[in-house]
Amino acid sequence: QVQLVESGGGLVQAGGSLRLSCAASGSFSSIDDMGWFRTRPGQSRELVADKFSAGTSIYADSVRGRFTISRDNARKMVWLQMDNLKPEDTAVYYCKADVTLRPGQQSLRRYWGQGTQVTVSS
Repeated sequence: QVQLVESGGGLVQAGGSLRLSCAASGSFSSIDDMGWFRTRPGQSRELVADKFSAGTSIYADSVRGRFTISRDNARKMVWLQMDNLKPEDTAVYYCKADVTLRPGQQSLRRYWGQGTQVTVSS
């Protein structure tokens, strides 16, 4: 099975920065999309940023220009650099990977990390 482990969350003041990291481990053929979702208090899970294996990145409108996603396919890792944090960024952030477990698999399997808390104070 695939395991995703996040780190880097914490408590910061508005305007500050944090860098989240996620490492994938296990037995699988390849990772297609790898990125970050978050769950704000009382809200549903939402996409924050995603990085495709080919290199293309996408961002939620709410974080574009402030967050930067990066990825190392060989190391099976993805990072989220969060700058100019705002109180509304407070959430549990989850690493996400879409994985092909074996060659010839017809559909990707989605895996989630355990989540890391980010709290931004005003």
